[in-house]
Amino acid sequence: MRKIKIITDSTCDLPKELILKYDIEVVPLGVTVDNVTYLDGVDIKLQDFLEKMDNAEEPPKTSQVNPGRFLEVYKKYLDENYEIVSIHLSSKMSGTYQSAGIAKEMLESERIHTIDSKSVTCGLGMLVLKACKLKEEGYSVEEICDIIHKTIPHIKSTLNFESLDNLVKGGRISKTQGLIGGLLGIKLNLAVEDGEMVVRDKVRGSKKALRNIIEYIDNCGISQEIQPIVINAAVEQENMEVLQGIKSYLTERGIEFIEAEVGCVVGTHSGRNACGIFFIQNN
Repeated sequence: MRKIKIITDSTCDLPKELILKYDIEVVPLGVTVDNVTYLDGVDIKLQDFLEKMDNAEEPPKTSQVNPGRFLEVYKKYLDENYEIVSIHLSSKMSGTYQSAGIAKEMLESERIHTIDSKSVTCGLGMLVLKACKLKEEGYSVEEICDIIHKTIPHIKSTLNFESLDNLVKGGRISKTQGLIGGLLGIKLNLAVEDGEMVVRDKVRGSKKALRNIIEYIDNCGISQEIQPIVINAAVEQENMEVLQGIKSYLTERGIEFIEAEVGCVVGTHSGRNACGIFFIQNN
């Protein structure tokens, strides 16, 4: 049986210990602030990046992985006789998935399998973890790809933002939605659906935001085949009630979970004080 290599990009936001545990190849996107470009997850930590972003004259810019970089990575593992499963952030948010496809075409190899996760951050991360576990269980590359494709519609998320300014600047939500989020303590609960960031609900205050998140999780149900991932982007006191509330909800129900911090590319759009949860729906 041919060896299988799982490849993803830095927007998966998986903790480094899991990346090392499953020997995942993570290809970094770039982020530019004050005319200096950093490799996401390699050259700069989130807190340092956010400080630079706060003091920058212009909003930071993110850049997709280019086909040439994928070409290098794919060729390396093909030469080592691997089958490749390459899972990436939503094609509606970045050209990274398209770059992976171009590299595959250039190599003309049937041993490269690219997948559009239709998600980002830990939604992508959960699919990568599932692929790794399927590989460990002895599934073929074709079976892994088929199961991942079937899992994609069941990846759910509910995300709380203290400020929507960065999402508006990055074109992730409309200016109208951003204005609503800034009015009279209104908080928007967002989600990633079909590859795009959407507003799931509008509430007033942290307590109602947390209640809204918990109701959504209860309605969906959490499958524990892959542990849910609780994410945060430099959460401070203003949003700590929501973050701690999510973790308490899971702990009280005996649901083990992973904690993760977003990387700099995702942090460009989330800004500070964002948190939430990604999970696989149970029904």
